[in-house]
Amino acid sequence: MDGTVLVADDDRTIRTVLTQALTRAGCKVHATSSMVTLMRWVEEGKGDLVISDVVMPDGNGLDALPKIAEERPGLPVIVISAQNTIMTAIQAAEKEAYDYLPKPFDLPDLMKRAARALDVKRRASPARPKEGAANDDLPLVGRTPAMQALYRLVAKVMNTELPVLITGESGTGKSLIARAIHDFSDRRTLPFVVAAASDLATLDGPAALISRARNGSILFDEVGDLDMDAQARIVRMLDSFTDSGPRVLATSQADLAQRMEAGAFRQDLFYRLGGVSLAVPSLRERVDDIPLLADHFLLRAERDGLPLRRLSSDAMDLVRAYSWPGNVRQLENTVRRLVVTATEEEITRAEVERVLGSQPAMEPLKGGGEDEKLSASVAKHLRRYFDLHGGVLPPPGLYQRILREVEMPLIEIALDATGGNQAKCADLLGINRNTLRKKITDLDIQVTRRRKLM
Repeated sequence: MDGTVLVADDDRTIRTVLTQALTRAGCKVHATSSMVTLMRWVEEGKGDLVISDVVMPDGNGLDALPKIAEERPGLPVIVISAQNTIMTAIQAAEKEAYDYLPKPFDLPDLMKRAARALDVKRRASPARPKEGAANDDLPLVGRTPAMQALYRLVAKVMNTELPVLITGESGTGKSLIARAIHDFSDRRTLPFVVAAASDLATLDGPAALISRARNGSILFDEVGDLDMDAQARIVRMLDSFTDSGPRVLATSQADLAQRMEAGAFRQDLFYRLGGVSLAVPSLRERVDDIPLLADHFLLRAERDGLPLRRLSSDAMDLVRAYSWPGNVRQLENTVRRLVVTATEEEITRAEVERVLGSQPAMEPLKGGGEDEKLSASVAKHLRRYFDLHGGVLPPPGLYQRILREVEMPLIEIALDATGGNQAKCADLLGINRNTLRKKITDLDIQVTRRRKLM
């Protein structure tokens, strides 16, 4: 690797580490803590690559990108930042940074990107200013590699015409990712329409959707839950699109490939929706982001007029150790509940234990092979649940939570099978009708009475 690299960062340690690593790799390095100095070097024609922090004492690395592009078209800029939100990645992409990395960065990874940047000439198109205020309140924060990779991919596909399929567990933020793709794209001034099942229940529903969306974006939320008739209408609708049609986005917590193989999802729809697939990691896969998210939600609660609160260190340890089967949505709801119920400004570990102990703490049960008994599947799931706590015991009250997790879907499915007839359902389950009614109330199960042809 050779060439001259301009490094701008107000952290002396980072300047030293980068200077030493790049010099060992064969590069000449000019390092500064001043954005003014960096811009002077650029104007003087120095450097084959810029590595710049965002927040500097005398300027902003993102704001400098258009000026660098204007002064030196083709000069690649790698942005590094401690502001680990999706907005940073999006803004870096909008202003045509060559690459973006969060702090703390992995040095070998940065060196590989620097080597590629020195070999590949950046597009010399001018940055496009974006109109409208950006929503920086999206709970899409995270410095873990999984989230940063997702941010970079979102920024890359944002202004393409390709359909995007966003997958992940319930509560991970799939719909927020879809909304971000629209809100920060060239279509942001056009409608963003979420297609409900009722929109696809009639023959003229898709036409009405297209009319509402115009050239904006249509989101098919949890597309894997739609029946075959609705799927067929989506296929016909997508086939009718012209080049000026709306952007197509879809989310699914179900494995669509598995559903397709099982005959529950149309193959032609699967391939039409999967132009680009984005996998949103579960909270268990980015444990290091949990304190960041918790603090984010505490600040948001304060802005919403709730009391100022903070988590004690041992309370944060417990929050971090919890498995969060409901993912980010469950974490946000728990934090808001803690803000309301805490007696002092500092939330204690005991208060966290009480709140976590009163809600389900299980992930959805996932069976193994077709011949695996339910007890074996439950045992496998429970072992994983204990492992996820990393040597810390789960909150007290586990027995009742486990029973609730099994009991609730059992009653819901039995009610569905009997068309909502509680007498038949009680008989099917082998329990007293009054017992069934009490469980329906306690578990907050919605009962819909309908004719069942069985």
